[in-house]
Amino acid sequence: MAQQDENAANGVEGQHAPLPRHVGISKKVTDHLANQRTFLAWIRTGLATITFGFVVERFGLLVRELGFKIGLTEVFPIHYSSFFGVSLTLLGVIMMIVALLEFLQIRRTIDLERFHPPVAFSIILTILAALIGVLLAVYLFLTG
Repeated sequence: MAQQDENAANGVEGQHAPLPRHVGISKKVTDHLANQRTFLAWIRTGLATITFGFVVERFGLLVRELGFKIGLTEVFPIHYSSFFGVSLTLLGVIMMIVALLEFLQIRRTIDLERFHPPVAFSIILTILAALIGVLLAVYLFLTG
C-alpha cells in the first residue's frame, strides 16, 4: 500500500520499476534453451527435407504417368526421380537422428562447462545436400 501511495505521489500510477532482464536465470539455462531451439530447427529442416523428397518422388511418378498417356518416350529408362526422392527422404531422417545426437552431446558439455561447437555435422550435411542438389540439377537439365 505504501508503494502505491509513493507511486501516486510521483505521478506513476499503476507502473512498476522494470526488473532486470535475466533475474534468476543462470547462463546454463539460457545455453540449454538455445541448444533446444537449435535442435528443433534441425528437426524442422529434417521434416522439410523428407517432405521435399516425397514431393520429388511423386512428381516423377506423375511425369511418367503423363508421358505414358500422351505416348512420349523416356530419355532415361531408369526413373532417377525415385532415387532423388528417396535420397532426400533418407537425408532428412539422418539429419534428425544426428541432430538428436548433437543435442544430447551439447547438453552434456554445457553441464560440464566444456562446450566447443562441433563442426563435423555441418560439414557432412552440407556436402551431402550439395551433392544431392548437383545430381538433381544435372538430372533436371538432361530430362528437361
